[in-house]
Amino acid sequence: MSSRDPKTQLQQVREALLELHKTLVDSERVGYEAAMGPIPSPNHFLRLLSDDPWFAWLHLLSRHIVSIDEALDRRIPLTSAETTSLLTATRRMLVASEEGHGFPRSYFEALQRDPDVVFAHSRVALLLR
Repeated sequence: MSSRDPKTQLQQVREALLELHKTLVDSERVGYEAAMGPIPSPNHFLRLLSDDPWFAWLHLLSRHIVSIDEALDRRIPLTSAETTSLLTATRRMLVASEEGHGFPRSYFEALQRDPDVVFAHSRVALLLR
């Protein structure tokens, strides 16, 4: 398989999205702890990730990564159209916006405050070209 193969591209994008997700979680944790104080334990942090409104915007990215995982792991091979659809959905999701709210706005803010997020975003963007 060449790197131009859509399934390979999707696998590479998935890996880069995992890195981006981790970077965003780490960045949000820093902001949360600066505003609310230290998070007392890893279990408490997992509960915050799941239930606290501070981290809720990250759920969209989490669900998208799960969708890619499910598509890559199923028994029936992905069609070219399905792969293209997942890649297109990734491109659309990772559009930051200074306007509005939800994922685009929170993503914009993360990109503005954290250079690590910019680098992780750039890696995904390069793979989506």
